Amino acid sequence: MRTTSRRAVLGAGLAVAGGGLLTACSQDSPGSADAKTPTAPPTDYVSPDGKEVAAAEAKRGTGPVRDVRLTATRTRVDLGGGRSVDTWAYGDRLPGQEVRVTAGDTLALTLANHLPEATSLHWHGLALRNDMDGVPGLTQPAVKPGASHDYRFTLAHPGTYWFHPHSGVQQDRGLYAPLIVEDPREPLKYDKEWVVVLDDWVDGVDGSTPDAVLAELGRGMGGMDHGGGGGGMDHGGGHDMSGHGMGAAPKPSASSGPSRMLMGATSPLLGGDAGDVAYPHYLVNGRTAADPETFRAKAGDRIRIRFVNAGGDTAFRVALGDHRMTVTHTDGFPVAHAETDALLLGMGERYDVLVEAKDGVFPLTALAEGKKASALALLRTADGAAPDASVRPRELDGRLLTADRLKADASVRLKDRRPDRTLTFALTGSMEKYDWAINGRKYTASQRYPVAAGERVRMAFVNRTTMWHPMHLHGHTFALPGGGARKDTAVVLPGKRLEVEFDADNPGLWMLHCHNVYHAESGMMTVLGYRK
Repeated sequence: MRTTSRRAVLGAGLAVAGGGLLTACSQDSPGSADAKTPTAPPTDYVSPDGKEVAAAEAKRGTGPVRDVRLTATRTRVDLGGGRSVDTWAYGDRLPGQEVRVTAGDTLALTLANHLPEATSLHWHGLALRNDMDGVPGLTQPAVKPGASHDYRFTLAHPGTYWFHPHSGVQQDRGLYAPLIVEDPREPLKYDKEWVVVLDDWVDGVDGSTPDAVLAELGRGMGGMDHGGGGGGMDHGGGHDMSGHGMGAAPKPSASSGPSRMLMGATSPLLGGDAGDVAYPHYLVNGRTAADPETFRAKAGDRIRIRFVNAGGDTAFRVALGDHRMTVTHTDGFPVAHAETDALLLGMGERYDVLVEAKDGVFPLTALAEGKKASALALLRTADGAAPDASVRPRELDGRLLTADRLKADASVRLKDRRPDRTLTFALTGSMEKYDWAINGRKYTASQRYPVAAGERVRMAFVNRTTMWHPMHLHGHTFALPGGGARKDTAVVLPGKRLEVEFDADNPGLWMLHCHNVYHAESGMMTVLGYRK
């Protein structure tokens, strides 16, 4: 039985959140780096546990209660091929045990923290009540070591989602699991289902930890030490940025390991630089290519595959050998069906596809884009030899589908409407200084970009860096331009501008950040706040 799990994303280590406890950006139309921040705590933003949040949750109704208990713990996990590592995981599994519910259900999950650091749970992609969003220092107190925390909310929308911490770089350990919300009126017809979680892995390999990786990256290219000994950062979890480029020196860590800084990884699909981190392993469902997971079906079966990129710093190009895929959903929402040979997934993105299984043994290859390595799983419908771990299906170089080429299904397309507010977010920073930020400002929990309930909000992402950034908005989905797909995470290529729109229909304080865990924890995060 597989054990292991990996990763933890972003942080927050401030006291319990609330509009009245945190200072806020005073501009109604922010977007420039010179917006001013008042010193007095604001009183005009909706609190995560305010009456407006409770009213929005009441509209979602209550359904059958699904009780789940989850333990975050230190454990040893088997990655396959004779490789075991010490890491942090949910219940000794990698990925963590899937949570499966039906739209309309109420999820009642208790998280027990057996880790040596504070932690949290963020429900990636869900439009849920704000005080359950799992961002310490903004929407909840951090869950301290030895403590537990109850999450309870209604799941309004079916789809493929996942959960992970929002505390430091914990997401880049084994702390993640799929969350599948089934549609009680499912329109798709299929015989089998396969949940495929993609990951890049460094924790516990030759003494490496994500905290040591962050410390090395944080020194920038000018501070590279290729002699090994990465050093770490003991920040206690959470979005406390005090040790992350905010003026405080990193604290030493007991962990050490070889340099993990990646140089020279390029991909035209990603606009140039492919990533920052040289991972020793890439995984499909917690397994290396040396000992891949095998999914069994019958020839002719129609299979729904739900892809989740749970990686920290890696885009994956995915293809199933000798098969074409029909894309049906992205980020949980249906799209007009489109056929493709391959998909490109940034961190945090999800895609659902349908395939009709052929007769034989076929590689499902997840190429670590630009990094000259890949992960592997197998689809088997007959006896026969498995392909080699280094197999590269020709479909990887065939027709490639990215989110900008999809159209939203008519049932979820936003109505045509002029935006009431436009917020511009310049993505700033560099690998040289590792000073990632939004509008030139590193994250603090006091930031606010104001929106008002009922508004159509346009967000303009302007990438002024030489890196690509998968930008993720909590608590909402936005529409790509021109009737495009509904998404909660979208890739913004270097030097490009991407405009998306959403309806402000879920009050609270919501994170907006790059889903590269190291960019985010270095400062590329901010907050959208609903005015009272």
